[in-house]
Amino acid sequence: MKDRFYNYIEQLQDTITSKLEAIDGTASFAQDLWERKEGGGGRTRVIQNGSVFEKGGVNISAVHGDLPEAMQNYFNVQDCDFFACGISLVLHPKSPLVPTVHANFRYFEMYNRKGKIIDQWFGGGQDLTPYYLFEEDVKHFHEISKQACDPFGENLYSDYKANCDRYFWNSHREEARGIGGLFFDYLKPTSERSLEGIYDFVTHVGDSFLEAYVPIVEKRKDLGYSQEQRNWQEIRRGRYVEFNLVHDKGTLFGLKTNGRIESILMSLPPHVQWQYNHQPDSGSEEEKLLKVLQKPKNWV
Repeated sequence: MKDRFYNYIEQLQDTITSKLEAIDGTASFAQDLWERKEGGGGRTRVIQNGSVFEKGGVNISAVHGDLPEAMQNYFNVQDCDFFACGISLVLHPKSPLVPTVHANFRYFEMYNRKGKIIDQWFGGGQDLTPYYLFEEDVKHFHEISKQACDPFGENLYSDYKANCDRYFWNSHREEARGIGGLFFDYLKPTSERSLEGIYDFVTHVGDSFLEAYVPIVEKRKDLGYSQEQRNWQEIRRGRYVEFNLVHDKGTLFGLKTNGRIESILMSLPPHVQWQYNHQPDSGSEEEKLLKVLQKPKNWV
């Protein structure tokens, strides 16, 4: 399974980066191959200073070795080895009218000292972070996400949408990072679903990413915007940074397993503002977004 899934994310990385380069039209992804001294490595691809994408990364990795003590404590295990592979992407468009997007699909195995698998699971999801609220864009993103889930269970979309709203929540701000999407973790084989079935579901969602995001980019990328809108985008990007550094489990896992810092922190936007006690004007489009972030809603 680990070889099969790694082959899948290699192909998905190629598909996504090729499409995004075509949309941008100016910039291309620079590739950086890296190795982890404890075992494994990855293929980082980053795009910067494009016509559409100010900064973005589409990274794959496969790492293995002794499970670090901090992670043994987290999983409540002892003397284990691990293997983890996945694809992680974050795209920060230049225009404040085009939303930031994040997606991650991963597979994890844990072994005893004899090399026997003692646990294995899939995780992942995709979510959208707009700076201005175009409700038709949000509905589109959620509709495609729901369509990806429905063949595998009628409750999956609603369950994983609720997971996403809970997970991407800046508790110190009492607001969501964005308008959500899907989030799932620790998907393990049971008597009701096989590992093969979980693989089919996760890859189906992965294949839906471009359909969920690209039409939004193409609709908004050429719209004009003001410096005031750009300032708001950078203020909201600050909240994105706060979530990733304070709450995000993927970031913390990478740091605790001696991951590659440049790849882990590629999710951070290049230009950010932290204004003291910034409040949007009453009745403004900026306030409209905040009201949605403070109380997640159902979009489909």
